Amino acid sequence: MARDRGECSLPKGHEVSEQGRLESLSEWFTLGRLLSADGFFCSQGLSQDEGDDDSGTDHNAGDSPGTSLQRAERVGDSTLPDVFQTNHLLFYERFKAYQDYMLGDCKTSEVKAFVSDYLEKVVEPCDWQAVWSTEVFDVLVEVMDVHYSELKARVELVVPLRCEARGCELSEEAMRDLLEATQHTVPLHELHVVYDESGDFDQTALAVEHLRFFYKHIWRKWDEEDEDDDFDYFVRCVEPRLRLHYDVLEDRVPAGLVAEYHALLTRCAQNFQEFSNLRNDLGSDSDSELDNVSMVEGLRLCEQMEVLKRKLRIIENPLLRYVLGYKVNSGQQACRAKGLRPTGSRVVHVVSSSMTVAQLTSLMSDKLCPDFSGDEFELQFHSDPLEAVHSCYQGDVVIVCPGHYLVSGSIRIPDSVEVEGFGLTDEVVIEKTGKGDTFVESTAANAKISNLKFIQHDAIEGILCVRQGKLEMENCVLQCETTGVIVRTSAQLSMNMCDLYGSKGAGVEIYPGSVCCLVGNGIHHCKEGVLIKDFADELDTMPRITMVNNVIHNNEGYGVILVKPADKSSQQGLLGACDELKVSEVPKLVAHVGEESDQSKPGTNQTEVPLIVVEETPVEVHYATTPELMEGNDAIKQELVATSAKKSRRRRASMQELGLTQVDDNLLSQEMFVCIQGNQFKRNGKGGFGTFQY
Repeated sequence: MARDRGECSLPKGHEVSEQGRLESLSEWFTLGRLLSADGFFCSQGLSQDEGDDDSGTDHNAGDSPGTSLQRAERVGDSTLPDVFQTNHLLFYERFKAYQDYMLGDCKTSEVKAFVSDYLEKVVEPCDWQAVWSTEVFDVLVEVMDVHYSELKARVELVVPLRCEARGCELSEEAMRDLLEATQHTVPLHELHVVYDESGDFDQTALAVEHLRFFYKHIWRKWDEEDEDDDFDYFVRCVEPRLRLHYDVLEDRVPAGLVAEYHALLTRCAQNFQEFSNLRNDLGSDSDSELDNVSMVEGLRLCEQMEVLKRKLRIIENPLLRYVLGYKVNSGQQACRAKGLRPTGSRVVHVVSSSMTVAQLTSLMSDKLCPDFSGDEFELQFHSDPLEAVHSCYQGDVVIVCPGHYLVSGSIRIPDSVEVEGFGLTDEVVIEKTGKGDTFVESTAANAKISNLKFIQHDAIEGILCVRQGKLEMENCVLQCETTGVIVRTSAQLSMNMCDLYGSKGAGVEIYPGSVCCLVGNGIHHCKEGVLIKDFADELDTMPRITMVNNVIHNNEGYGVILVKPADKSSQQGLLGACDELKVSEVPKLVAHVGEESDQSKPGTNQTEVPLIVVEETPVEVHYATTPELMEGNDAIKQELVATSAKKSRRRRASMQELGLTQVDDNLLSQEMFVCIQGNQFKRNGKGGFGTFQY
């Protein structure tokens, strides 16, 4: 018989006051609202009040007759009974179970004790059947006793034997021998509770599922090695990892980032295993030379572990995941460039679902005959713009005729081609209907897109992503639904006379080491207008930016925002950063528009050095206000100049530490090329310009 349960009391240390719980949920709701606009908040998040009934986590479900859980039916002629369906729980259900019942506010060193205490209160101690599931077999067993502190159960085979083996034959005698070898104890998380309509074993099935999910997706072997044991394990580790898991399930994280995360987990697990083996082999009081070498190797592994864990935490944190992104180019998903066509010819690809004689005549007289009448050009017709672009070789041209084209895949441009619309921009529309990392992705050395309207749906990484090479966009409309334009490291984007709106993230994201030229664009009704990223790594150079005559308006946050690492100088704001900038260094960093550089004068070094170009007003060494309160073009230029100067000094100091006492300024002239003038900032929620420090 199942024991009577009633109200399930919380284990010692799990009690959470109603006021504290409401405050915690209020903070969680606030973060959720901030992140949901960026596409990182799980749609099954805290969408219900805590008092709402949620099947699967209501620990008073035992008071109502009958089970509230679903049955997981087996496919085919299986001899095994059905089990409870518990692996499809919502984010909120798991979140509530871990926070309120299983873990509470425990520290890392207390996790196992809290988990065993929770299991002891809700898991039936004996007399229930389960399917013991491993990679090799599934077998029906009966639980005779549960060892809560060890997270194991003592089981016996159900006779006659009901078993399904994978790739081998297992007899009843073999299974008995296996149980004898394990002393009839098996890990509790390998048990799946047999379905029972009475509802007496609902909480047992749910508790085992929470345990199984926790040790498969949340817990890391190296967590207990963390020296900082004073933090709340749920807040620091469980919540971000749980959120990431559901973000991945709902296709809210780029596939490249998911692959990188799993690769980091694998490397971290390997390093931890090597470190553990090395530590176990070391003698406690040995001073041998071999042990000394092992200790050095152990320190190296520790340093590698810390680097890997820091990268994992950045990906797990939804806010840092958004503002920092991932710095790899993810080129493995891009199509490989084909180069020139073997025959040496060039093809004009005409895209049209249907065409009248008048339209064909207009196309011939206005476009094809004037521009492509040479013998080297061939003509091909397509009904799908995706097919036309993917058929291109280097030097080809794609002309999209008026129409509304629906595409389910991503448009990838690996070769230097031109894609242009023939007609008014609003008449040549390409709309994405399926999910994917990006809508338009360019890795070409020199490509151009013009006179087209793109409508984005469910693209995780942006409506347009320039991963490498150079892309020129002219007279395009970009209607975003999730995220906007992304310019990756080492990529170049020239965007002229375009209209971009609707991004739930930034309209344009500019990564370190990139080149971005924005002239005459409208960027509006996004979460942020333009987001400029600066990483802490000294090798990440600042981007080269030109912003002229853009209208950035009606964005939820800032018109332009700079994301940069916080350090001792930046903690005191921009004033402290500028105090470090010597007055004698300002002329080296700033050249005025229209003035002749000293390097172009006779008798000077002719090596070209990128310059920071600003308007005729010199940069002030001290600012009267913080950058968050300053508006417009001047504020952006001053902050970017100061940030670039600080990074240059750090690189110079690093090279001097390597023994390069006489550092050539030409080698370090990786500064930001800034030309920011004539931009208009109107009705942005937080102002024209701001900074975010991480």
